[in-house]
Amino acid sequence: MKVYFANGLFSQADFDFNEKIVAQIRDNFSDIEIYLPQENAAINDKSAYADSEMIAKADTDQLLESQLVIAVLDGISIDAGVASEIGVAYANNIPIIGLYTDSRQQGFDNQQKLTALSTIAENQFHYLNLYTTGLIKLNGEIVNNVEDLISAINKYK
Repeated sequence: MKVYFANGLFSQADFDFNEKIVAQIRDNFSDIEIYLPQENAAINDKSAYADSEMIAKADTDQLLESQLVIAVLDGISIDAGVASEIGVAYANNIPIIGLYTDSRQQGFDNQQKLTALSTIAENQFHYLNLYTTGLIKLNGEIVNNVEDLISAINKYK
């Protein structure tokens, strides 16, 4: 099975997170081949040059060869490239697992947090674009930790 791992890759934090999660997946599934775009030096060595068409073609080719997409949804908003990859996967009926680890999703049953929603600028929760998350849910699922991600991958193998 081939898996495409979609996340931003421009900060050291994203780069390290991607590397850590993909290592865990590889440790758990020796029979899975994972494409992690940051490992493709031909287009992602930022000291070299790759134009937008080279990047789009290389990553889209890998995406379309995959049987599963893992899309990290964390951040101020879903990374623009990740949102595009989710759209391509959905349009091509490739299952998607969204990984959403944002700590602001906690406390959904806390009455003070719920009441605060009626006060301007007091939303205690994080917002994700509903269209993009809807595409994932129509052709996959969203999990909020790596343990559940590993379990979800098993469902699609």
